[in-house]
Amino acid sequence: MLEREAKRKYFIEMGATVAVYFVTVVGSIRFGRTLDPSAGRTLLLLTPVIPVLLMVWVLIRQFGRMDEFVRLRTLEAFSVAGAITAGLTFTYGFLETAGFPRISMFWVWGIMGFSWGTVSCWRSLFKR
Repeated sequence: MLEREAKRKYFIEMGATVAVYFVTVVGSIRFGRTLDPSAGRTLLLLTPVIPVLLMVWVLIRQFGRMDEFVRLRTLEAFSVAGAITAGLTFTYGFLETAGFPRISMFWVWGIMGFSWGTVSCWRSLFKR
């Protein structure tokens, strides 16, 4: 499969799962906050996990479609982003023991995604 076709399929699949994710997040927060603490409320608040698992499946499928060169470049960028994320979150963990406010685990993926995008852009611009 051509890279262009693989990328098109990826964007369609990921776009659909992101749309489902946003709907489930908004719905779970809107309706879950009004419920009394219970197993049902917990399950409702966990519904966004389903599209997150679909996103993982979409990423796995995309890696299978990539040619070896693109896969290598993507995995290298992801590895560097993982190292950056680990360094930043580990450092902030020490700052929390020094009295800095505790932050949500949601920040980890934000840092990872930003790092991955930044490393990928940097490598495409300055390293061929």
